[in-house]
Formats: sequence, C-alpha cells, structure tokens
Amino acid sequence: MTDESHSSSHAGQAPKKSHLFLFLVLIAIMLVAIGGITLLQRRSQFKALANDTQTQSIPTVAVTHPTVEESQEDLVLPGTMQAYVETPIYARTNGYLKKWYYDIGAKVPKGALLAEIDTPEIDQQLSSAKADLNTAKANTDLSQTTAARYDGLLKTDSVSKQEVDNANGDLAAKRATQNSSEANVRRLEDLKSFENVYAPFSGIITRRNVDIGNLINAGNGGSAQQLFYLAQIDPIRVYVNVPELYAPSVHTGLGAYLELNQYPGRRFAGQVVRTANAIDQASRTLLTEIDVPNKSGELLPGGYSEAHLELKVDAARLQVPVNALLFRAEGLRAITVDANHTTHLRPLQIGRDFGTTLEVVQGLSAQDWIVVNPADSLEDGAHVNVKELPQNNQPVRAGAPSTNSNAPQNSNGAAANNSGGNNGQSNANNNGGSNNGGKKGKKAKEPSVIPKTTQQ
Repeated sequence: MTDESHSSSHAGQAPKKSHLFLFLVLIAIMLVAIGGITLLQRRSQFKALANDTQTQSIPTVAVTHPTVEESQEDLVLPGTMQAYVETPIYARTNGYLKKWYYDIGAKVPKGALLAEIDTPEIDQQLSSAKADLNTAKANTDLSQTTAARYDGLLKTDSVSKQEVDNANGDLAAKRATQNSSEANVRRLEDLKSFENVYAPFSGIITRRNVDIGNLINAGNGGSAQQLFYLAQIDPIRVYVNVPELYAPSVHTGLGAYLELNQYPGRRFAGQVVRTANAIDQASRTLLTEIDVPNKSGELLPGGYSEAHLELKVDAARLQVPVNALLFRAEGLRAITVDANHTTHLRPLQIGRDFGTTLEVVQGLSAQDWIVVNPADSLEDGAHVNVKELPQNNQPVRAGAPSTNSNAPQNSNGAAANNSGGNNGQSNANNNGGSNNGGKKGKKAKEPSVIPKTTQQ
C-alpha cells in the first residue's frame, strides 16, 4: 500500500517538471526573439542614420537653364541721351544780378543777352583808372616838352649832355607809366563788358540758378555759382558700350535707331558718327557715339533709350541671372551640373549687361544646368544634390525680365523630394544655394526636383 502511494506521487511530479521546463524554454525563445528584433531595429536605425548623415553632407544647390533670347537682326544696347553741346554759364565779373531775360525751357539764339550784372565796384575802379591815365598823359606831355627843349639847348652847349639824357630818360619812364595806365583801363573796360551775359551758342536754357539781387562772384571756383545751363539738343547724342565681340562690325556711318518707352512703336533714326577705336580694359567694350536728329525736340537729354545697331546679328544668345556668376581670379565663371550631379566650372564670355541678367555669348548652351547663388567654396568636380527652379522656356526679348512658369515634372520627383527635399532649403542656404529657391518652390506648388544619384 505504501509502495503504491509512493510511486503514484512520483508519477504526478514528472508532468509538473516537464511543463515547467517547457515554459522556461518558451520564455528563453521569446527573449532571444525580442533581442534579435531589437538588434535588427537598431541596425536599421544606424544604417538610416548613416544614410541621412551622408545625404546631408552633400550640398543641395538650386539650378536652372539659361534663358534663350529671341532672334533679332540688330544689336540692342541701353543708352542715355545727351545734348549735343551743353555748358554751364558763369559770370566773369563780380556784382549783383540786375536782370535776367530767359528762364528754363526758353530757346535762345547765339549771342542773345541772358542777364545783366550791376558792377558798382568795377565802375568806380574804371573811373579811377581813367583819372590815373589822364595824369599819366599830362606827365608824359610835360616830359616830352622838357626833353625837346633840352635837345635844342644842347646844340648851343647851353646844357650838358647828362642833363639831356636825364630829360629823355624821364620821358621814356612817363610813357611807360602811360602805357600801364592805358592797359589797366582796357582791363577794367573788359570786366565791365562782362556785366552783360550772352549765349555762346543757340540752345535751350535747362537750368537757371540765380534771381534778381543775388550776389555774383566771378569764375567757377570757391563760392561762385552757375548762372544758367545751356544745352543744344539738335541733334541728340547717345553713347553706348558695344561688347568686344561685336566691335569689329561697328564703324562710322552704321545705321542705328532709338526706341523709347514713352513713344511705343516709334523709331528715331540716326547713325554711328564715331567710335573710341579702343577697347576699354575695365568693361571690355567699345565706346560708340550715335547722333539722332531732334528738330522737334521730342528727345530729351538725360532720358533712357534703347539703341539698335543694324549689325545683322544671327548668332544664338543666352541670358543668365547675375547671381549665377562667380568672380574668380582667373576670370568670370559659372558652375554647371551634369547628369551625374557633378559640378563643372565654365569660363564665360559676357555680352550685354541688362541689370538683373547678363548676356552670355560663349561658354554655355541652352541645355546646361547652371547653379544659382553658388557658394564660393563650391569647386570643380564636386558631387551635389540639385533642385530645379521654375523657368519659362520661351525665348525672351533682349534685356526684358524673364518670367517663371511651372517647370516640367521629372519622373522621380517624389523620390527626390523624400530623400533630399526636406534638407534642400537648409542646405541651399548653408552652401550658397538659392535663398529664393525655397520661396519660389512654395509658390509654384512643389517644383520638380532632379532625382539624386545612388550614393557611393
């Protein structure tokens, strides 16, 4: 009986131990699985962090295509109209303005009396000089009479030779004094004649700086002031700077015409009258003068105009924004990005300057991607992420501001946005990319982004 109960108790404990062992094994398997999953998650996180770090280490730059200018047969250059002859008019004598006869805008002929100056001091000096001249003449007459008398007495040996020489010497001195007095009178008469101010040539009064009673000082220095400003506006001059590339085609007699914003559709015909015959080393341009008839007076000095030189220019020309250029010691450069997202420094030959854009005549093609706002640290052969700016692909008129439109979407644009779009704006700011790129991107509703290449 006792043996049977003992064996039954052993039989009951065996299943309990097997269940406990199985439970412990399951716990161990679960712990190993959890540890493995944790290790895999951490490995994935470390790998993602490494990829993000490598991605962020590559700068993101904003890129765009050069803008193609519309074809035209003439060379268009900005110019400022100038009067053919212009001069400030100053007084040549001191005094007070007595009267003026012409105001601004008045057309005056050559020799017209412009103003009168009251010169009381000059008048008094002239009166004194004339009195001194009369005294000198009287002294000269007396000396001449004395010398003649001494010459007669010398024939009879009534006076010595020395006394005759003294009389003749005194006569020469008195004549010199008389000549000096006459010169002083002529000088003062000339100064008095300057109290009348005359027009040196026919033209238009463009400025009057004095009024009746103003104190007038002679000359153009110190406290002296301009009385009038006179300009001859027929013909009108326009000076333009022709790029060196077109300089050989510019010559005297070349046809030209002006276009003005205030006269749309009208052309004011003229021609090239002279060139500097030398290239300016600073701007690499040829200074050229164009004269345009202006009998009606519609062309005003100081106004802006577009000068068209009839050069028959047929070559393709591009425009790039000024913030896409790098000024290096070796010359002007632009940074382009190829299909592998590798940068290249391109030397450029610049044509005309339109203010916000520059004309490129050599060094780029219309298909090139150029970096906008490149960082100074960006060198040739660097690998970059790129972000395309919206652009209008239509040809623009020379010098006209280009307008942007929605850029075409690339096939992998979403992937590029996911991989680099979040850091595109910050990296562009830090590495000299376009600060405006992010702002324009928001307005254009997610502009297209060139897909990034596989990281090495």
